[in-house]
Amino acid sequence: MEEVNKRNVSVIKDVDGNNIVVINDIIFKGKRGICWEDVEEYLRNYVGDFYTIAESNEIVYIGADLPDEYAHSGYTLILKGTNEKAKANAAQGLPELISTATNMEYTENTKAKHMKDAKFGWYKYESRFALPVFGTDGQVERYNVFHVAMILRHAQDGKKYLYDIMNIKKETSDLFQSSDLTQ
Repeated sequence: MEEVNKRNVSVIKDVDGNNIVVINDIIFKGKRGICWEDVEEYLRNYVGDFYTIAESNEIVYIGADLPDEYAHSGYTLILKGTNEKAKANAAQGLPELISTATNMEYTENTKAKHMKDAKFGWYKYESRFALPVFGTDGQVERYNVFHVAMILRHAQDGKKYLYDIMNIKKETSDLFQSSDLTQ
């Protein structure tokens, strides 16, 4: 498994000037589904790190609960096919997905089970990422662009922690060729 510090990730702008996190390597693959234990192990490398959302200047921490929640949440369990592969491989771009997040929405916590871990509520941000689609020759043919909701929990300690990513949607109108990518 690749180390977090050997990630092949960059941020580009689309034609409208919006950020897209480009994840160039597909490290989580599987004909019959993703091995989520491998994703969970990969995510443990981020625990203790923190990143700043450029739009709001909010600091987002990566807590010890993220690997398990990300890999085994109710949302993850229903994923199949392209969206399952997309969520697994999005793990490589979490620092960039956080820093480019936009459109914050706040929701109060309403569940007793989250009174400690999300005492001050929930924040949802949006972000976008792209994954390569390889041709039969092994070369990148194009990139699929995905929209994702990043869920942050505002904990009792006053910090905001990445809790999960959800609502992964492929943007069918934004499929682009590898030659369209510019830094």
